[in-house]
Amino acid sequence: MDERTPFSQPLLFKWRHFQPELIVMCVRWYLRYPLSYRQVEELVAERGLPVDHTTIYRWVQDYAPELDKGCRAHLRPTNDSWKADETHIKVKGRWCYLYRAVDSEGNTLDFLLTAKRDAKAAKRFFRKALKAKHNRTPRVINVDKNPAYPKAMDDLKAEEFLPENCALRQVKYLKNLVEQDHRSIKRLTRPGLGFQGLRTAWRTIRGYEAMNMIRKGQIKNVEQGAIQSQVKFIESLFGLAA
Repeated sequence: MDERTPFSQPLLFKWRHFQPELIVMCVRWYLRYPLSYRQVEELVAERGLPVDHTTIYRWVQDYAPELDKGCRAHLRPTNDSWKADETHIKVKGRWCYLYRAVDSEGNTLDFLLTAKRDAKAAKRFFRKALKAKHNRTPRVINVDKNPAYPKAMDDLKAEEFLPENCALRQVKYLKNLVEQDHRSIKRLTRPGLGFQGLRTAWRTIRGYEAMNMIRKGQIKNVEQGAIQSQVKFIESLFGLAA
């Protein structure tokens, strides 16, 4: 088995009525481009394959988290200058908060969807980012004036989860890079007009973020703009590439 393949293909695609290649293609299209499930259904229908949009939805729910999980081991190391922020995502008619962070070169560090915007949520997010193997321990974290961030940082330092010399900068313009990066995720959420549940939203967003990291060239030996190499990498994760 290819060293990039963390999954068992027969297990992942067991009982599916369509070929794994078609399933992965539909999931990849939906997660990379601002398309609705019905638009993906139409694109597949043009190729003479009748797949209902609800089936594509189920595929995304099943395989988007697997894409996120699979690509983690292949991410390039990030640097120690972090820029963190949260953006709004509508879930079941209510606004939830997607915490996101990038380094000074625009590489995604991590992300977390929460129902609340408080110190507890910020702390959960930073703990998740600090545990990610591709991330370096931050030298500085740039955030906005949200009072939740200092509290979260103090707690993490007290728990020795974050070094004492890590600086927190609450200067709005310093996090412009992460605000710009939000757009790549927000444009993908618009065609769906919101999510119907927090679990559904989280599973889908994991796929959006993973595809965004692949698109930005964060995968080792897979460069930004190398579309065919990116496609082959994704297929290899699911055991489809030779």
